[in-house]
Amino acid sequence: MADLTTNLGKLSLKNPVMTASGTFGYGYEYSEFYPLARLGAVVVKGISPLPVAGNPMPRHHELHSGLLNAIGLQNPGVEKFLSDPEYLPFLRKSNAVTIVNIWGKSISEYRQVATLLDGVDGIDALEINISCPNIKEGGIAFGTDLKLARKVVSEVRKATSFPLITKLSPNVTRIADFAKAVVDVGSDMISLINTLTGMAIDIETRKPILGNVIGGVSGPAIKPIALKLVYDVANAVDVPVIGMGGISNGSDAIEFLLAGASAIGIGTAIFADPFAPLKIISEINDYLDKNAYSSVSEIIGKLEYHG
Repeated sequence: MADLTTNLGKLSLKNPVMTASGTFGYGYEYSEFYPLARLGAVVVKGISPLPVAGNPMPRHHELHSGLLNAIGLQNPGVEKFLSDPEYLPFLRKSNAVTIVNIWGKSISEYRQVATLLDGVDGIDALEINISCPNIKEGGIAFGTDLKLARKVVSEVRKATSFPLITKLSPNVTRIADFAKAVVDVGSDMISLINTLTGMAIDIETRKPILGNVIGGVSGPAIKPIALKLVYDVANAVDVPVIGMGGISNGSDAIEFLLAGASAIGIGTAIFADPFAPLKIISEINDYLDKNAYSSVSEIIGKLEYHG
């Protein structure tokens, strides 16, 4: 077997396969299928300072090659996440590398949740979801405004000593500019992409299918877009990049690694097959063995381009 060890700055993973936030719950839900420690890392569903009930039903709609969802960032809040046996206490016992995705409706809320999580045993890194609306700024998403993106990452950086990952929105014109901006203010890594914005309409009722009207598009349909944006960001910054967006098998994962991702996140594919992450780990290893690579690090960013 090839060496699948993946180094993300100060964070070391046994393999490059992570779960994408929002698609793996808090780990407990999938633990009956396999030991979570077999994964490179578990990225939990987003945590905010207070509990959030989420959006009205319906919350998801299956597409021809993907999923449209508007869950609404439902979560138990930071206090319950830290204390309830099915949340962080369970993850701590699982020995999985645990990355906590955080979000807020204002910069102070981001700072608050980061402060409460800082230094807590069982947490290995934080991932900032900046695709959230800033209520004080009229609902503008932090991740689509350069100034707001820099500010929220800067404030979270001051509040935590954990390795910091910033998850970028694809709903911008020049994503490399956002990557550079958040790295400049202290982000140790970049993850991308978050979902694309979309909607669906029931033509019989002439009403939106989702209760929230608008949702996020994920799954195989967005893979070419995600791959291109990962390539752009990997060539724009000198920090590790975690690529995600429509990865369904080992071949997809290899594409992202060749494009410059140091690790990859599996999301929508898990809904179709809970074992998808383990299969992808095995398929990455098979590719490396077949091509006589001794470690996964040998293929990261090794796209051969002679343009």
